[in-house]
Formats: sequence, structure tokens, C-alpha cells
Amino acid sequence: MPRNYFLPALLFFAVSLNSCIHHAKPSTHIAVDTIPAGPRPLFKDFMGLNGHLSFKPDLYKQVCRLVRNYHNISWDVKAPGDAITIPRTVNGINWKQDAYGPWKKAGFETDICMQFQGVGLGNPNYRKLWAGREQWAYDYGKAMATYYGPSGAEQLCTSVEIDNEPGSRFDPDLYKTLFTKMTQGVRAGDPRLKIVTPAVVAGKADPYSQALDNMYGDAAILPLYDVINIHTYPTIEKSATSENNWNRSYPEDNSLKYLKVIEDAIDWRNTHAKDKEVWVTEFGYDACTPAAMAKRKDWALKLNWQGASDLQQAQYLVRSFLLFSALDIQRAYLYYYNDEDEASFHAASGITRNFTPKQSFWALKQLYQTLGDYRFRRVVKKETDSLYVFEFVKGDDPKSLVWVAWSPTGARTHEQTGYQPHVASVTLDKLPGVPVSATSMITTDAPAAQVTWDKAGETGMRLQIGESPVYISFQAGK
Repeated sequence: MPRNYFLPALLFFAVSLNSCIHHAKPSTHIAVDTIPAGPRPLFKDFMGLNGHLSFKPDLYKQVCRLVRNYHNISWDVKAPGDAITIPRTVNGINWKQDAYGPWKKAGFETDICMQFQGVGLGNPNYRKLWAGREQWAYDYGKAMATYYGPSGAEQLCTSVEIDNEPGSRFDPDLYKTLFTKMTQGVRAGDPRLKIVTPAVVAGKADPYSQALDNMYGDAAILPLYDVINIHTYPTIEKSATSENNWNRSYPEDNSLKYLKVIEDAIDWRNTHAKDKEVWVTEFGYDACTPAAMAKRKDWALKLNWQGASDLQQAQYLVRSFLLFSALDIQRAYLYYYNDEDEASFHAASGITRNFTPKQSFWALKQLYQTLGDYRFRRVVKKETDSLYVFEFVKGDDPKSLVWVAWSPTGARTHEQTGYQPHVASVTLDKLPGVPVSATSMITTDAPAAQVTWDKAGETGMRLQIGESPVYISFQAGK
């Protein structure tokens, strides 16, 4: 999403229509034959969180070790061409002292999004600001990489993005020039620093995502980036039953483009840029309190914008990470770390509310701690509207396995009245070993409850599964 941060307020103002969905025939998301054959990342190297200056590393290190920051170029300098004073900014921030240094000390790995906010879209004179500043763009990229990159003395970040969401609105020729010069500067400053595209999409560009075909398959551009960057949200298109494009649905809803935009980018990569990684750097769900919803105003009230419940946010975020882990992507960064309980699109996406953990915080903490040393291995079951079971294997102990089971059902945010969550008694057969425990998803700081189960035949177990994932641990035999 386009970001415009003001001190001390750190929430954005923009509304994105990126990743609007269309109603289509049920897709074959995560078909077994499309899962990559190679090993997937460990979960601790996969789960990320979008942050900013008020990010509290000691709090959020409980849920991940990867963090992405919106780093406005207009904070570093008043305008392109000005003296570069990294890490000090023109508005009194010192990125080393106020963000990246403490984050590194807490064990985080940082991705810097060099956002053009203030010197790009949103500034009607952005073309004039950059006129004749090609060498400065190179110098800025080089200075950023030299100071923050993994080869430098500070080693404060491992990747940088060239803007956030220029999309189809940014002058394409100017953006290509700036991308080329900045990435060349980054390569000169630190060739070990990974370069990430802005938000892109396979197929037609939209206001918030550039088309991969427009530039990123060019022979001259291919060496200048390492990662294809996807933003995806489970939004529902406007229809007779949905008044707007901003309400959302559960992640397995087959009418969404939520997973398809990732799969399409992977297909494009496999055809045009086989050596590139694919990351999701934004996805998420809004969840505010009933009191905040009662105070909806302006467009949110007029168009009947609805957020998810706190429980649904927890369920859907955990399930999104699980679904993403089965795809050929290397990282997924959740949007957002904190919110102030505002009833508005993207303004209630935090996993903390005024820095107090929501249910999603505890659920993600459990996911991170349970699967942090594990990686996705296979889909055990994938039954539409009924049951998903994924298998994860411990990185240093192939006999230690976890199955995560859940009902891939839910309610669209504007259709929750009267909704009854799906719960069913299911039999899991051909178990990979001896069951050690079955643990329910947590939503508080209390210990997780154990799920009771019965033996079913010689190699099966029977238990109840609902929309909150259940973690089943096994110890495999020889």
C-alpha cells in the first residue's frame, strides 16, 4: 500500500485496490503436483512482519525474526540532488539509532523499502524533482548499500526494495531510469545486498502493481534484481452482495485471487527469470473492536466496510502463512505490526492494538515457536470446504514431524451475521509415526489446550477439526 508516515503518527492514509478479486470457477490452489520439489525455507526464515519507527523489537521478536520497513527517501533528503547524510534524516531521525540498530540487536533481519513517498506519487511535481538527477539516484543507491548492506561495518539490512507500489501510475520511462540507476548504485555499494522489485503482478498492471512483462524480463534489467515482490490481499470484488472492493474473505475462498496472483508470479518467474526468488511482502486482515466499528464514518460507513473479528484475523493469518509455505516462495511479510483500533481499510491490520497483543499475536507466536525449526514437506489432504492437512518436517531431525489440520472455511467479512463456524469429527489415516500431542491454536497467553483424539484402526486417529488449526506432533520410526 502507498505509505505516508508522519511523526509521531505512523499509520498510512492510502486505500489500495490492489489484488481485487474476481468470481471464478474453483481453482486448484496448492495442487500436489505443483509443489516445488526442493526443500522449503524453515518457518523462522519465512515469517516476516511489516514495521516502522514505533516497532518494538522485544515484543515482536516473539512472532518472527524478519522485518520490513517503509524507508521514505523524502525523510533522508528534502529533494533528489540534496546532500546524502545517511543514517541521519532531514526530519531528525537517525535510522541506525532509532530503528535498524535496535532491530538488529534483537535478532531481526531487515528488508528496507526505499519508498518514493514525497518524491514520487502524491507529489504532482515528481517528474521535475527527478529531472537530471540520474547520477544522484545512482549515488543514493550506492550510499544506502554501502552503509546498510551486509558487507559494510554496520550490516543493518540484507535487502532493499526500489519503491513500494509505483504501479501503473508512475511515469514508466522515469521509473525504469530510476530503477536502473539505483540498482546499479546498490550493486556497486554492496553486491551482497539483495535487490527487490516494487510490487509487481503477472499480467496487466494496476494502480498499485507494475506488470512484470513491461520491464522485468528485459535482458538489461534481469541482472539488476534478485527478488520478485508480490502484494496480495483477500479482498472481494464489488457485487450485488458486496458494496465495495475492500471487504475480505477467508484465505481458501476459491473465488479470490489471493493465492492465484502468487502462483501467476511463480509461473512468470519460471518462464522468464528462473534464478529469482519470489516474496510476498504484504498481506493481512483488518480486525477492530465492536466499539470502533460502531464509530465507522465517511466511506467506511457509506459502503459498509467490515473488518474481521479478532478470532478470524488470528485464524486467517495463521492459515495464510501455512498456505504460502506450500508455494515456491521464500518469504511472506504480514501487514501490519500495530494499529490504533480504527474502523477503516488497512487501519486495523495490526497484530497488536495500541501495542497490546490481539488474538492474532498469540496465534502467530505459537505458529512461530511450533514450526520455526520446521519446513513444509507435503500436502497430506486438501478437501475443498472440508479439510486441509499439511506436513512439516524438522530441519535437523527428519523423524520429527508435525501435521497441521484445519477446516478451510470461514465467513466473508460482510456476511458474518448468523455464520456458524465449521467443526467436524475427522479421521486421519496413514499416520507418519506415533502421535505425541495434538494442540489447539491459542488466542491468549495461556498454555495451549490439548485436543483429545481416539485411535482409528491400526494407523489412524480420530479428532475434531475446526477453523482454528490443530498442531499434531509425531515421532516417526526408522
